[in-house]
Amino acid sequence: MNRKELEQIAQQGESETVEFKKSTAQVRRAMETLCGMLNGHGGRVLFGITPQGQIVGQTVSDKTLREVADQLRRFEPPGTIAQTRIALGDGKEVLALEAQPDPTRRPYVFDGRPYQRVGPTTSVMPQETYHRLLAERPDSRTRWETLPAERFGLADLDQEEILRTVRLGIAAGRLPESTGNDVSDILHRLGLLKEGRLNNAAIVLFGTRFLPDYPQCQLRMARFGGVDKSEFLDQRQIEGHAFDLLDEAMLFLRRHLPVAGRIVPGLFEREDEPLFPLEALREALVNAFCHRDYTIAGGAVSLAIYDDRLEIWSDGTLPAGLSPADLKREHPSKPRNPLIAKVFYLRGVIERWGRGTQKIVELCVKAGHPEPEFGEQAGSVWVRFLPSGYIAPHRVAHDLTERQRELLQIIAHHGPIPLREIMQQMASPPASATVRDDLYHLKRLELVDSTGHGRGAVWRLRGEERS
Repeated sequence: MNRKELEQIAQQGESETVEFKKSTAQVRRAMETLCGMLNGHGGRVLFGITPQGQIVGQTVSDKTLREVADQLRRFEPPGTIAQTRIALGDGKEVLALEAQPDPTRRPYVFDGRPYQRVGPTTSVMPQETYHRLLAERPDSRTRWETLPAERFGLADLDQEEILRTVRLGIAAGRLPESTGNDVSDILHRLGLLKEGRLNNAAIVLFGTRFLPDYPQCQLRMARFGGVDKSEFLDQRQIEGHAFDLLDEAMLFLRRHLPVAGRIVPGLFEREDEPLFPLEALREALVNAFCHRDYTIAGGAVSLAIYDDRLEIWSDGTLPAGLSPADLKREHPSKPRNPLIAKVFYLRGVIERWGRGTQKIVELCVKAGHPEPEFGEQAGSVWVRFLPSGYIAPHRVAHDLTERQRELLQIIAHHGPIPLREIMQQMASPPASATVRDDLYHLKRLELVDSTGHGRGAVWRLRGEERS
């Protein structure tokens, strides 16, 4: 850093990554700030600049450097703090200390206390945030998934699912063919059995009983009749191990997901496929099971299907340093539960580390849909899938039949369209009089309009401009 760069920094003022101290007489407060920066995105503390941005400098003696070094030794774990001295003349210097964080070593503490940086302010880190960061350390022995599963033994696990995991892992080339059928040995290799004791990850992955000890091994699913939660068409809440829950979620999706039909070119046959690509939805569910915060006893993975969207929620926040926007681009893989994620990977469910959310986006775009939305709200992470076009409602003044909803989808996709072409697009068209009655019923509900008369009438969604 040279004098010109220093002047630019001073002119820009303090921020989340920059703080000024008039002199090293404030070294302790500076160390608290550096601790907050190590727990965040890094940053610099510059001695010799007033809070107003005036460069005044100070004398940096050997004693000064020893005092600074003594304070730096109070970080736990030891933090990387780079030191730079910028000469101003007349024996005065600005001493810059730059915090270079290592996300795998967070949370850092200074003199026994953790700090955080929010904007230009340093404060003591909340206990909840500290424990969350501590649990996310890759080498942490205090992560929830690594803690012993008290009162649980091998008899409480789905042993066929364990052996199935081995078969799938060998088929995927991620487990050696020499992996045997000894369940204890398999669990030991997977890191789920230590010194003869199962850990919590083993229960999440292969457990057979969950209440009252593991209420968080839960999946909540709902199909709502509309665009809000005022009416349930189907609602289920089940407990199970992660692979059972994943299978149940996929069955629910196949049962309730709207179907988009299309005519296969050259075959004149109708092909029905789910509105959203099932592979993308499965990837989102796997992410939820691997990354959710299992320390929240009342938590769950939630799947909600509305008339106009689909949402998957999981309890827990994003890893430190990641934002919802980061999930759509290259980002480091930071699973909250690396043991659980590892078993999903070995089983062949996860293809590549850190690519899941990008794959979800790519699959949806390839299918012609908008990019899914990712968000974080009220201690939960969610992904929202949106359709590319019109989705027929289930209820207006009263429930619509499946045939009436099919007519709305056809008109939305092909309209304005005459009756004879509507019937060509239907999967199993009834008599034309029946279809005409349905169309007039939809017109009375103000969902469609028609122009023309008799065989020359064409149908369009209500509100669309007439051609």
